[in-house]
Amino acid sequence: MTIGRACVCVAVIVCGLVLRGVGLGLGLPAVVVKYGGSTLWGTMVFFLVAIAAARLSRRETAPMAAAIAICVELFRLVHAPWLDAFRLTLPGALLLGRIFSLWDLLAYGAGIVLAIGLDRLATPLWQRHARVSSPASP
Repeated sequence: MTIGRACVCVAVIVCGLVLRGVGLGLGLPAVVVKYGGSTLWGTMVFFLVAIAAARLSRRETAPMAAAIAICVELFRLVHAPWLDAFRLTLPGALLLGRIFSLWDLLAYGAGIVLAIGLDRLATPLWQRHARVSSPASP
């Protein structure tokens, strides 16, 4: 199941990067690009926590992911020259963001809900694949 979650997480990261990178060029509204990316970021955080703490249930994983997302958003209120310089780089913008927004918190919550749904849909597939690919017991 961890490998499946890792694959979904990578797919979410790719979708987020593509959305943020070419969404406006494809004619998507700026609000879709901005908050769609934030929603996918929340989804990614859920899957990263689910991978790191694989024994936890979705019910236990979601609040941890939400706490991390909230902390990262609140961290945007902290300003230091070196931190602001990092935020101006692409990795800094993707990891930490640049500007505090309560709307991002809502998008992260939506992303976590999306992740729960994706995880719920995919888990039976991962479990079925694990049973098929495991050697038969004597």
